[in-house]
Amino acid sequence: MSSEQPDTISPNPVTIAHSPDADDIFMYYAIRFGWVSTPRPFENLALDIETLNEAAIEGTYDVTAISFALYPKIRDDYALLRTAVSFGEGYGPKLIKPKGKRLRRNFKVALSGRHTTNAMLFRIAYPEARIVYRNFLDIERAVLTGEVDAGVLIHESILDFDPSLEVERELWDLWRELAGEELPLPLGGMALRRSIPLTRAIAIEEALIKAVDVANRHRGVLAKMLLERDLVRIDAETLDRYLDLYANDRSVTMDATQLRALDTLFRIGFEHGFYECPVKAEDFMIPHDYMEARES
Repeated sequence: MSSEQPDTISPNPVTIAHSPDADDIFMYYAIRFGWVSTPRPFENLALDIETLNEAAIEGTYDVTAISFALYPKIRDDYALLRTAVSFGEGYGPKLIKPKGKRLRRNFKVALSGRHTTNAMLFRIAYPEARIVYRNFLDIERAVLTGEVDAGVLIHESILDFDPSLEVERELWDLWRELAGEELPLPLGGMALRRSIPLTRAIAIEEALIKAVDVANRHRGVLAKMLLERDLVRIDAETLDRYLDLYANDRSVTMDATQLRALDTLFRIGFEHGFYECPVKAEDFMIPHDYMEARES
């Protein structure tokens, strides 16, 4: 990210790519509804998380939602943002199977994408499993039809799945074992392309922080607007439960505990051969103190 390139006026909008799950939509739409001003026009699009991960590897979007487990692989091209983050605290993705089914060591499983956090944790715990990748909306059906023996549910699917299925393992429990302590489970966040001039990058992150904060403080009004416009796939009660989990006070800006959890995830990934070197999250964030130094 260059601090030398001037932030000249450009007609091009900033592209914000996020997933279609309820917490990402909720955290972005304070901007879409005009509640928060932005340094230049923002355009948004919603794609499933693995499509976004693959696009981040290609450097497709200015700002994009990513699985946290992907970040060390794109650190040279994207800065990690402090806001619009999702962590599990006593909960997270679920490995589900048909009730009463006994899973063999090499059971066939559907995961939501190669670069997702849940895929990395799953592969560490179940190295002999036969993995297929499916859109997260298709995983429950794949288990129900017998295409796979089990699947890892993410997003809103963890709250309501077919009664003929049961949880084989909570990935929260797996995370806690790997981490060796009680830390929130890092699931997803946002990243910003490093080619964006630094002053503009700071302004974009500040606008996104404000949007998540405004959305959180006006949750009831915003949730009602999303439901009335059919912008989420779930009903009001499920939306409320889901936002409690993944779009809350701790989604606004990462705190010290969340940063430590993120560093722990990156350490685990490095120790198990997923990354070429260890990574510290704060080393790859936008340096907001640049503006203070510039103006002093």
